[in-house]
Amino acid sequence: MESQRNLLLLALLFVSFLLYQAWVVDQNPQPLASVQTTEQSTNAHTPVPSSSNFSADVPTSTPTEITAMTDAVATAPTELSSMDQFVVLESDTLRLSISLLGGDILSSDLLKHDTEKNSGIPFRLLKSGDGYTYIAQSGLIAQGPDANKKGRPFYTVITDKTVITEGQDSVSAALRFVDEAGNVFTKTFTLERGKYVVNVNYKIENNSDSSLSVQLYGQLKETIADTGTNLMMPVYRGGAFSTDDIRYQKYSFDDMQDSSLSESTKGGWVAMLQHYFVSAWIPASDQDNVLYSNIIRNDAAIGFKAPIQIINAHNTGNIDAMLWIGPKLQDEMALVASHLDLTVDYGWLWFIAQPLFQLLLFFQSIVGNWGLAIILITFTVKGGLYPLTKAQYTSMAKMRLLQPKIQALRERYGSDRQKVSKAMMEMYKKEKVNPLGGCFPIVLQMPIFIALYWSLMESVELRHAPFMLWIQDLSVQDPYYVLPLLMGVSMFFIQKMSPSQVQDPMQQKVMKFMPIVFTFFFLWFPAGLVLYWLMSNIVTLIQQTYIYKQFEKQGLAEKK
Repeated sequence: MESQRNLLLLALLFVSFLLYQAWVVDQNPQPLASVQTTEQSTNAHTPVPSSSNFSADVPTSTPTEITAMTDAVATAPTELSSMDQFVVLESDTLRLSISLLGGDILSSDLLKHDTEKNSGIPFRLLKSGDGYTYIAQSGLIAQGPDANKKGRPFYTVITDKTVITEGQDSVSAALRFVDEAGNVFTKTFTLERGKYVVNVNYKIENNSDSSLSVQLYGQLKETIADTGTNLMMPVYRGGAFSTDDIRYQKYSFDDMQDSSLSESTKGGWVAMLQHYFVSAWIPASDQDNVLYSNIIRNDAAIGFKAPIQIINAHNTGNIDAMLWIGPKLQDEMALVASHLDLTVDYGWLWFIAQPLFQLLLFFQSIVGNWGLAIILITFTVKGGLYPLTKAQYTSMAKMRLLQPKIQALRERYGSDRQKVSKAMMEMYKKEKVNPLGGCFPIVLQMPIFIALYWSLMESVELRHAPFMLWIQDLSVQDPYYVLPLLMGVSMFFIQKMSPSQVQDPMQQKVMKFMPIVFTFFFLWFPAGLVLYWLMSNIVTLIQQTYIYKQFEKQGLAEKK
């Protein structure tokens, strides 16, 4: 019995550790809070000039003989200085500010996601200003316009309408640059209605008498800001990539500083992640690409380089890539690129969390309320695990009935632990009781509850989703702390109803304070997660009450 209590205590502490680890282990700090507030006051159509326009941002081309001819090292920084030096491209989901210097995306507003609930200010994912940079860059190196010692190309806009209108399925912004040899480079950004994918196309018109070698690159650059960790918010902020051998791999800012990424792959993608949102460059899936990372002053860059493409004299060539800028919508991302949906990171329990999330989506489609969907999935999971719960409490009740006999054995053999253990094992065998029977069901249930916890925490669908009454956003804490307090009360009653009472004084103190400790931590948890935990406790109380009444009828528990 003592070993059983110890294992139960360890199981509870293990859950606590996993909860703690879920928030802070392998996490990087989020962007500065001042940047978040700045984006609210900044005009959405006015990107702030950025050091992104330095030629030093441009990677070198792959072949060494070409690199030697077109080394891309900046002689002086060049910045935007006028509101006329960018173009705004807008669909029903995205508004992009594209610099005419290099054709970088300096800001992206997600028009269907507010910065704060009901604020009317779109969430700005890509942004630049106040010492913080998070932008998407692309260009042509080798013998392209971005591999020029004089600086990056300055484009002119050749598109009249860059805002989507009623009846349009897509909208484009075409930028044009002509080099000294008369070669024409047209860079076109296209947005489709209802989608978060930016299609980037380069049309190269070689008007010279010799062949032209060009290599497309795309990279995401973000400032490495040390803001410290936040225990109560999941804030992984950093890179990730996918290759034909690696489905999904995080590559943090620390990893980039320690060692530059260098992976050759068919297809693949690179991304910058943060909670709920992701940006990702997706090159052509049928070509051999090189994935890389780089540290540029105080910024980290992760990107790809496509193969060299030869444009023969007086011929035209096209090069394409895609850029995802938006929320972590699993189904949509899976259609854009293989394994891009894995940026919704469920950790090592992804194979359980993904089906649970699909079940959550199913319930939400029926009831139309994410809070009710959480309640339904909690009842479903707890109901499915009821046989394990019953086996757990049955074993604990039987162990409780054996306590007088166990105490008698200890008195008979005194301090001879070997004889006590041997006699107890014989008694367990005779009574057909497994001393660990109350622990195994807990161990089996833990991965399911942790996976459900992660699926709720990673779901952008819960962001700004209302439940009822005072809970108007399931992704933030309960403003009046009602749910955490109810959760603590329910946890207290679960302990009071437990058939196995801890006798060790130290363990008693630890167990007594666990509801208080959990309540304290849950004060800052998102309301959706607290709702799930509260409903899980309520179902446990219902199941316990029913099981104990059955025990009383069978003589496995004392009647009260």
